[in-house]
Amino acid sequence: MLSPERLALSDYEYLAQRHVLTYMEDAVCQLLENREDISQYGIARFFTEYFNSVCQGTHILFREFSFIQATPHNRASFLRAFWRCFRTVGKNGDLLTMKEYHCLLQLLCPDFPLELTQKAARIVLMDDAMDCLMSFSDFLFAFQIQFYYSEFLDSVAAIYQDLLSGKNPNTVIVPTSSSGQHRHRPALGETSMLEGVEASLFYQCLENLCDRHKYSCPPPALVKEVLSNVQRLTFYGFLVALSKHHGINQALGALPDKGDLMHDPAMDEELERLVVRSRLHRTLRQHRAEKPGAFGFQRRDKSEALETLSSALGPTPYPYRWEPRE
Repeated sequence: MLSPERLALSDYEYLAQRHVLTYMEDAVCQLLENREDISQYGIARFFTEYFNSVCQGTHILFREFSFIQATPHNRASFLRAFWRCFRTVGKNGDLLTMKEYHCLLQLLCPDFPLELTQKAARIVLMDDAMDCLMSFSDFLFAFQIQFYYSEFLDSVAAIYQDLLSGKNPNTVIVPTSSSGQHRHRPALGETSMLEGVEASLFYQCLENLCDRHKYSCPPPALVKEVLSNVQRLTFYGFLVALSKHHGINQALGALPDKGDLMHDPAMDEELERLVVRSRLHRTLRQHRAEKPGAFGFQRRDKSEALETLSSALGPTPYPYRWEPRE
């Protein structure tokens, strides 16, 4: 049954809101780049499997950053994949540095920009050195806010700086979402970090900003709730409040509540199967080393290892992985 929101939109508005053309363009490019492999399956099956992977959120695995950040669904899918792949870091109680978390991000997206990881770490560390250790849950929820709302937060930083300097924030130009062309946050001095800005005035400016960022900002009602609890706040104090807000996490819908962050029964079951397979392969290798030629087991290459990770997260289109577009 169609939702009232869907019925209120025209066909073209709905396609634009769901970024359907973005996925059609990507699917056609993948089809052309892999036409020899796809010819044995058929075009109809290819499109079926491609859009199934989009729905399941596995389409972003090992893709280039420009594609991962292209749509809100892609960003949410990447957040969910990062959580599911590396939540054992939090489950084991391990603490990692910003650079180590960045290495984990690059395992899923080789060209993931360091700048975004640094900004997420700054939300957690505040005035501490960037090489300090962070828990998985603290980093993950900060990263969620920074990654999903990146353009919105760049504009918020500009508004905050204008309020500090007495300028009119309404003249701020909202940056576009073009890949790699984000406005840098202004440097916030010690005085601004201590004093902050008046929360009510800050909200008035953000309310107008939210109207322009209809699909890439936290719900305005929740932003108002965050700001109504204080009289003054700093920029990073605002980001910390966003990252810890239960309602904003629910509205985004990519991650579970913090209390359920380490629970994922389906993934645990799949990982257990992978561990058993790994032990079996190790046993076969040992026997083959002792008795050359006794077993026909061959070592899996890198591409097969990537497919194993993809299958653990959910069904994928075909036995080969999508190649990054040039």
